[in-house]
Amino acid sequence: MSAGTYTPRPGAAPLGRMIAAQTSLETRMLLRNGEQLLLTVIIPTLLLVLFSAVDIVDTGAGESVDFLAPGILALAVMSTAFTGQAIATGFERRYGVLKRLAASPLPRWALMTSKTLAVLVTEVLQVALLTVIAFALGWSPQGNPLAVLLLLVLGTAAFSGLGLLMAGTLKAEATLAAANLVFLLLLVGGGVIVPLDRFPDAVQSVLGLLPIAALSDGLRDVLQHGAAMPWGDLGILAVWAVLGLGAAARFFRWE
Repeated sequence: MSAGTYTPRPGAAPLGRMIAAQTSLETRMLLRNGEQLLLTVIIPTLLLVLFSAVDIVDTGAGESVDFLAPGILALAVMSTAFTGQAIATGFERRYGVLKRLAASPLPRWALMTSKTLAVLVTEVLQVALLTVIAFALGWSPQGNPLAVLLLLVLGTAAFSGLGLLMAGTLKAEATLAAANLVFLLLLVGGGVIVPLDRFPDAVQSVLGLLPIAALSDGLRDVLQHGAAMPWGDLGILAVWAVLGLGAAARFFRWE
């Protein structure tokens, strides 16, 4: 045994290990929060089952679940990447958690990367659960899986940027109120449950530019109608992702 075998070696862990550990922590915090579970799992599941089983909204020809399932998947992405992340990050900022984490060996960009990865892990679980339920309700999806993956990734980036922007610029209480209000408004007017063609023409053109409308319509074009690649919807989501993430990086306040 050589001298110094048990000599302490202080220093930061490898960056990859730090990101993995923080991602695991962020994921557990998301899944253990009752309000988060309500937004990310319970509400989308109830909406999918209720509106598929009961003919409340005219979803056009075909099975209701074929129209609703893509929209509910889009809602799940928004609930996790935008609403849940905005509220959680806003209160972490208020209580000084972000300030303390920013002083740790974990770089700030790596902390945001961990939060994004935690969102992606949660979304994988959401999509798996909702897909199983939709299949049980008689869903018959079609289309290109790559197009679906691109839509979900760009939608996550767009909503994540907007959620971080809100959490990093508003007070925690204002973020809580605003995030829930936006969630409700986009649930009604984003083409998730009510088709956009039910709105007046002038309103449709505006609503169609919203990220939730682009995501739900893009997923519906692929999964219900078998479209190859909805470039228009992908373009809208890409613009929102660039604007949201860019603004969050520029204006996010850690204190």
